[in-house]
Amino acid sequence: MARLLLKGEEAALGANTGAANIFSNARLVRVVNTNTSNAYLVTLVASVGGAVLGSFSLAPSSSVELEKEPLNGIFAANAAVKGAAVGYSN
Repeated sequence: MARLLLKGEEAALGANTGAANIFSNARLVRVVNTNTSNAYLVTLVASVGGAVLGSFSLAPSSSVELEKEPLNGIFAANAAVKGAAVGYSN
């Protein structure tokens, strides 16, 4: 049975590509929308300040585990969206 491991502190995501967070080069980041009524756009960029690779809307009060390359950054349309580096262990 795999266990979820925390690998860093939870932090609010920045609001643009220049403020994107790489979460200490993590490959897996748990992203959570703490807002209970609004969905917010989450964007993955090639690097801090770099080109957009993709984006999605994160529903209110929901979370996803986002797999990324170490130098990819994540930002969101609202500070209610937070992230934390995570991993798995057997």
